[in-house]
Amino acid sequence: MKSTRPTWAEVSRSKLIHNHDVLRRLAGPSTELLAVVKANAYGHGLAECARVLEANGARWFGVTCVEEGVELRHVCPEARILIMSGIWAGEADTAVEQNLTPVVWEPQHLDWLEEAARRRGVGAGQIPVHLEIDTGMSRQGALRSDLEALVGRLGPGSPLRLEALMTHFHSPDDGRNTHDQLNELLAAVAMLLARHKVRCDFVSAGSSANLLLRDETTMLMDLARQAGGRRMERAGIALYGYSPLPTNEDAAWGTMGEPTPVKNPGLKPVLEWKTRITSLREIKRGTPAGYGAKFTASRPTRLALLPVGYADGLNWLLWNRASVLVRGQRAPLAGRISMDQTTVDVTDAAGAAVGDEVALIGEQGGESITAADMANLRGTIAYEVLCDIAERVPRVMVE
Repeated sequence: MKSTRPTWAEVSRSKLIHNHDVLRRLAGPSTELLAVVKANAYGHGLAECARVLEANGARWFGVTCVEEGVELRHVCPEARILIMSGIWAGEADTAVEQNLTPVVWEPQHLDWLEEAARRRGVGAGQIPVHLEIDTGMSRQGALRSDLEALVGRLGPGSPLRLEALMTHFHSPDDGRNTHDQLNELLAAVAMLLARHKVRCDFVSAGSSANLLLRDETTMLMDLARQAGGRRMERAGIALYGYSPLPTNEDAAWGTMGEPTPVKNPGLKPVLEWKTRITSLREIKRGTPAGYGAKFTASRPTRLALLPVGYADGLNWLLWNRASVLVRGQRAPLAGRISMDQTTVDVTDAAGAAVGDEVALIGEQGGESITAADMANLRGTIAYEVLCDIAERVPRVMVE
């Protein structure tokens, strides 16, 4: 049954294209830009966003796992799809069958893929893999001491082909940390070039933050050229209109290399989260509202009921902190957020009526609330706010 509950998220096609264009321009023509659409495109809708990005020229996409890769393959049959968190036992057959490109760093990754390739009679060098090097993130990736053994298995007789060397920066806004990780990457790649004459199509190191900083781009491009390839950058949260960098002007941008954020990159939030007023009531001064009676009216108050709650992703911790937009006015949440409903104080939103559109995230009458604003109230990050929007909230693609 099609959802008829008046709570939905609008995803702007034109803003997504705009952000993609901004990031491609920052990356430059000699850099391959990978569009990260993992976690349901950061809560925006994987299928819908991938279609728009592919039509706008995206050739590479990044997802978390094989399941997401299969879903994306149905939408974009010709795209290159990177499985960024590697593969697990039993997934290699599907990865090979669906022409997915896994990130690898464990010997067992190679075991599983080689076995799957043999079962299918795949020829030498037919399955590209991206080898991740741990330069300090300590999350995934091979240490420099383990690289030679892994690369030694990707020789001419293997069905696997080394397509890219990659790493991930843990603090891209910190120049010293990034410099240290780049030096580790440089040392690792130099060792592979000298001892194994490694060649690959890409050196992939960088995310949205690096695209928005004037970082060591030249070093990465030189490193990629030495390996016979090009630089690849992985654009994630910035595609959806948010910068991962500190916003305060006094933020320390590191002490080595002093990376400087790109001024006014012009990113536009792609998603607006909306609902409608379904009921109104007047309560007297001193009347409580909501579970635990945590809200008590300090004046004659008009309450609006919204059909959205923590099961939709409106975090329970926002109940005494957040506001929504009603008729261009900020209306504070009144009482605890329920699983499926929330009440807000619309006393100052003159004329508020049943059926009025309400913005949880979005713009109304010159006012705006962003996922970053909501994140600040919760002490978290915009990524989590966007990813928390539940599957039962329909995503609607708009212009």
